[in-house]
Amino acid sequence: MAQFQVTNLDFDQIKQSIKDYLRANSNFTDYDFEGSNLSTLIDILAYNTYITSYNTNAVVNEVFLDTALVRENVVALARNIGYVPKSARASRLRVNLNVVLGNNISPPTLTLKSGLVATSSTNNIAYTFSIPQDITVSVTNGIAKFNDITLYEGTYASSSFTVDKTNPYSTYVIDNENVDTSTLAVKVYPTSQSSGFDIYTQVSSIVGLSTTANKYLIQEVSNERYELLFGDGIISKELNDGNVIEASYIITNGPVGNGVRSATYNGIIVDDTNTEITNLSVSLSVVSPSRDGSNIEPISAIKYFAPRRYATRNRAVSSQDYETIVQDIYPTAEAVVAYGGEELNPPQYGKVFIVIKPKSGNTLSQFTKDDILSKLKTYSIAGIVPTILDMKYLYVELDSTIYYQQSKVKTDEDLKTEIISCLNYYSTASEANGFGGRIKYSKILGLIDGIDDAITSNITKIKMRRDLNALINQPAQYELCFGNKFHVKSEGYSIKSSKFTVSGIEGDLYLADIPDTGSKTSGKIIFFTLDSQGKPVIAKSDAGKIDYSTGEINIDTVTFLSTSFPDNIIEVEAIPESNDVIGLKDLYLRLSVSNSKFTLINDTLTSDINQSGTQFTSTSSYSNGKYTR
Repeated sequence: MAQFQVTNLDFDQIKQSIKDYLRANSNFTDYDFEGSNLSTLIDILAYNTYITSYNTNAVVNEVFLDTALVRENVVALARNIGYVPKSARASRLRVNLNVVLGNNISPPTLTLKSGLVATSSTNNIAYTFSIPQDITVSVTNGIAKFNDITLYEGTYASSSFTVDKTNPYSTYVIDNENVDTSTLAVKVYPTSQSSGFDIYTQVSSIVGLSTTANKYLIQEVSNERYELLFGDGIISKELNDGNVIEASYIITNGPVGNGVRSATYNGIIVDDTNTEITNLSVSLSVVSPSRDGSNIEPISAIKYFAPRRYATRNRAVSSQDYETIVQDIYPTAEAVVAYGGEELNPPQYGKVFIVIKPKSGNTLSQFTKDDILSKLKTYSIAGIVPTILDMKYLYVELDSTIYYQQSKVKTDEDLKTEIISCLNYYSTASEANGFGGRIKYSKILGLIDGIDDAITSNITKIKMRRDLNALINQPAQYELCFGNKFHVKSEGYSIKSSKFTVSGIEGDLYLADIPDTGSKTSGKIIFFTLDSQGKPVIAKSDAGKIDYSTGEINIDTVTFLSTSFPDNIIEVEAIPESNDVIGLKDLYLRLSVSNSKFTLINDTLTSDINQSGTQFTSTSSYSNGKYTR
């Protein structure tokens, strides 16, 4: 009897297996299945087997975290290892409120009520900013100041639940999407008629909870809702029958609210007797624009972070632990890198350095840094001091000359647009955009060649760029680390910069380098001007030092007066020794297509226009001899 191939999952393969199985029976040895009624039955059997095998495969995939596709299943599998997906996060707007009371009003305190506080309209989009809990301040000489308070973009809402011990299946699920769980404020009243209440605080672990602790946990359930979990009297305090749970929170629009720079006060202020005060004037000033808004954690992020969070065991020991935990306590981080102080030169033992790229903006405020470091204390081991550094961009620019057959394209601009579009897409890949990224030169060459059949070859040169933030009218020293070895030219001028002016030297200046005599690892930084012929004239021969082997530039004390780029930026360019550029430590690698140069040349040889090659335009594979950027 024929073996039935259970590994055949394709419809035609299943059908053929059934036929082979029947032919092994002597009754059907020479039977012509095609055109017979039995062929229809075989089709039905094969179709049923095919659908069953597909459903079985899909069901089995949903059992494993790596292969699950349905969010509820991914969340449930992550829950099994103690991971709670991050909720949507409201954009934070930090403001000051200055309240001046009218005549004959002098309460000891004023309270800004939870709920709507301010509104704003930016780019014809209306925003509301709220607070999840009341804020109370004292009154001095008829003036109350709510300094540096945080407003959350979104709508204030609340949910109420009554504890019913007779129902073993009762749950406390917040029936709203896009809830920012970090704004949850939970109160528990003894009964529905009670005015007094206990405040419960959210925790992420049951470790160390006493039998009387007023704590609760959260977990994501179906449809991106969150459920409140309370104690059982052994781990945390148990709720009693008839207790009323009141949960207030902010329903947010996530990243939509980022970037708001102005707002109008629209809240409610009451006195110490909870009476609303209307005879007052309120001025609102923005301390920092709204930022840090984000959507609920996507499935791909849950799959990535859940096992890594589990591996940390709620403690930060290795640099990978810090990277994972920071992503957990600061969900609006787009990327995090951490490294030990022992990796530095000279080493700084007992320290771990953390660099964070937020989803909105390029740097973190000092307030946010302090908040992250405070939360890290519960995870860090004794003797290790975490330090948060500002992120630095390392830009990679291309200077590409592309040969093509003119007869195969409509216009040069169409081809150039296609090239730029393709490279822009590549620049979003993690290998070319992020901490620890790497620009792979061979891949870029192949990518450009494969964009269009008209392209015959390309000669592409790589440049690195760092932006120096000049402190105008302030004497300061500067350090620029590229994290990649510099290419050294014996005559110098490997380093180029944009234009600037400094105190004590007349005219526009540029930055460059001169190698030390007989050395290819060290040199001096110089400032120079250009004469009428465009040749460099050294204005200061000892402006700093350069280490070619480590890719580091140090500029001695200097007072910058102006720069040619906005925001006091001086662009500094270097040629890497290797065309494969990496983002080292705190350097966030980014392929800058917008600042790259693309030149199209008609390939007369390949196009059979000039077989002798006398009209062929050759291109140097080395960088140009320009002195400035």
